[in-house]
Amino acid sequence: METTLPIQGALAPLLAALRARSRAVLQAPPGAGKTTVVPLAMLQADLTQGRILVLEPRRLAARAAAERMAETLGETPGQTVGYRVRGEAKTSKTTRIEVVTEGILTRMIQSDAELTGIGAVIFDEFHERSLNADLGLALCLEIAEALRDDLMLLVMSATLDAAPVAALMGDVPVITSEGRAFPVETRWLDTPLPKTTRLEQATADLVVQAVGETEGGVLVFLPGEGEIRRTEALLKSRLPPECHIRPLFGAMDFAAQRAAIQPATQGRKIVLATSIAETSLTIQDVRVVVDAGRARRARFDPGSGMARLVTERVTRAEATQRAGRAGRVAEGHCYRLWTKGEEGGLMPFPPAEIEAADLAALALELALWGAQPTDLAFLTPPNPGTYAEAQSLLRMLGALDHTNHITTHGRTLAAMPLHPRLAHMLAVAGDQAALIAALLADRDPLPFSAPVDLHLRLEALSNPRHYAETRPHPANRGTVERIRTEAKRLRTRAKSPGKAALSPAEMAALAYPDRIGLRRKGDSPRFVLSGGKGAILDDHDPLTTARLIVVTDTDGNPREAKIRQAIQITEAEIRGLFADQITWVDHCEWSKRERRVIARRQERFGALVLDDRIWKDAPPDAIARAMLDGVRDLGLAPSDAARRFLARVDLVRDGGADLPAMDTPTLLTTLEDWLLPHLTGVRSAEDWKRFDLLPALRAMLNWDQTQTLDRAAPAHFTTPLGRKTPIDYSGEAPEISLRLQEMFGQTTHPLVGRTPLRVTLLSPAGRPVQTTMDIPGFWASSYADVRKDMRGRYPRHPWPEDPTEADPTLRAKPRGT
Repeated sequence: METTLPIQGALAPLLAALRARSRAVLQAPPGAGKTTVVPLAMLQADLTQGRILVLEPRRLAARAAAERMAETLGETPGQTVGYRVRGEAKTSKTTRIEVVTEGILTRMIQSDAELTGIGAVIFDEFHERSLNADLGLALCLEIAEALRDDLMLLVMSATLDAAPVAALMGDVPVITSEGRAFPVETRWLDTPLPKTTRLEQATADLVVQAVGETEGGVLVFLPGEGEIRRTEALLKSRLPPECHIRPLFGAMDFAAQRAAIQPATQGRKIVLATSIAETSLTIQDVRVVVDAGRARRARFDPGSGMARLVTERVTRAEATQRAGRAGRVAEGHCYRLWTKGEEGGLMPFPPAEIEAADLAALALELALWGAQPTDLAFLTPPNPGTYAEAQSLLRMLGALDHTNHITTHGRTLAAMPLHPRLAHMLAVAGDQAALIAALLADRDPLPFSAPVDLHLRLEALSNPRHYAETRPHPANRGTVERIRTEAKRLRTRAKSPGKAALSPAEMAALAYPDRIGLRRKGDSPRFVLSGGKGAILDDHDPLTTARLIVVTDTDGNPREAKIRQAIQITEAEIRGLFADQITWVDHCEWSKRERRVIARRQERFGALVLDDRIWKDAPPDAIARAMLDGVRDLGLAPSDAARRFLARVDLVRDGGADLPAMDTPTLLTTLEDWLLPHLTGVRSAEDWKRFDLLPALRAMLNWDQTQTLDRAAPAHFTTPLGRKTPIDYSGEAPEISLRLQEMFGQTTHPLVGRTPLRVTLLSPAGRPVQTTMDIPGFWASSYADVRKDMRGRYPRHPWPEDPTEADPTLRAKPRGT
């Protein structure tokens, strides 16, 4: 083993900690040698008789680490040191150190809970906080506690706040290796990039500048394969002849990846890499870093219903890691494609994948394990709401039962190396679904401008040459080959032949039962999806005329998503697949547009209405309940009598009486309690306009409450003529209005309790002539002036000199008298 690597200084305390506690956390910067030195040191120290399992976040890193350790021992991979990644394995009976990608550990645990034959598990690059690493550590901690107290666990990280991890593992020792790095000079842009500048063009310009100003290998960080290929094309004619461009990304074949990692034998190497080169790989002879400032991360994408890699700004921690790559072998330089002022706007650390990723696979793994998230030691627990959504999807796919326990079908899905949606499709449809499963799991092989029809993608995959000759939208050759290779692998996993001769649309519907779209009425190609959301197609897309489609990808807009991939499906195909989920639903609902209750019988699949008929014999109670929404829409609008009643109740309640609240917000929130029994026969805005609220409001009071109300705030005042006139309580004081002649003979002022009524006296024509709260005072003072004025206007009506002695009347004198 190399003796000059910085990690050597930390080996003694690390091995001592593992002997004493069987657990530890190791912090070591990139290039310290932890990935390849520590497992061999543990093997040579004979810490365990079992195999040492080393987890790497990427396939390239796993193979590279295994090759490097095997080379150190003078062997080839598959002997003492082996590896297992998706689709490839090199191990033997003599293998003692096995490097695997993180998802493989979960499969090993689910098939053998005791991890038989495994003595130690090393979580390398744990700072990347992948979902599989978080889950793997949580499961291993439970296994160590319940089944294997001899299981050794080591978490290794380049940049991580080690204290929370150490506490999670039981307050274990934290060993730190300081590492070794040469100074790196950082250079920023003078001004921010214009928004219209393409990332690839700006990066190519910066690479050309860096090559002209520096010496040694150049490592260029770009977010993904597409950006790498486009930048490579821009650079080919702009770099000196001695410069050799080496792309480096996860989907490349291993020989091409090896060429990027190994030192250049001649000339100058320019490596165009994804974040794969940040920490988990050692790329020798790099003296210069050019950082485009972007990273691609896994995010739950509501557009596709699965995890998707999205491009985001790097964090400060990632930028620091990248810059450090320039100072591994000598003093170096880092060129950043942003200004120094923009650096303050970067997030400090990338989020843990469990905070932003699709949790369907996690929910399935935990159901298979028989645990809830709260049962395990997660460094970052999953969001309860997002986790519940994941369980809902799994129930829809038949992977969980109604109690969220795993089903036999769910166990089948968990064994497949696919998202549960695609695993369900493959399990039901068999090997015929392998190609479409591989397609939906990967990036779109067609350009953004291509029509959305999934048939075009399948054509490009099944017959690439014919597609290239007949179609105007070129397919990405590398993506096509990668999908075809994955499809071959998936065919070997589809053991059951599945259903016979399913169409691509039927297979897509199996994966996306919540994404079957029915075109809405109208000119725009808008669709309502079976899961209840909305989606829209581009007006010029050929699928705009389709009545039913399956949407396999959208832009994720939560309000109305734009469809990026879809396929036409027939109603017969939907009925054939989901006959047990298609039901007749009788329902009444208030139509704001028609302003009336609509009673319909509908045949539904989720939110889709496949057939719609009038519900002729809808029960009155259903209509009345729907009319409640109409009332909320139209408002209460009480009559004058009802308003007076509400004012009386409000007045008496304010006085401390035990009466129910009848303010408008309360009435609207309790409609079902007090109004519903009175709505029989009301089903439209016109019916509601004629409806009298007063009986329903009165019914809210019991007998004792009614008596209390009538005593404290009587509804009427009895005039000297014996007629009852309503009292209005809505103003500052209770008020009545009546003809002046009707109050003749009234010698005291009318009261409600001790409160004087506000009395508005009207002329024979009904116009106010006096408002008073002192009738005797009015008779004695102002009446004389009113009498003088009114006698001339209304000579046929009595205007006695002493109104206190006159008889009340509403009659006029006969003509001629």
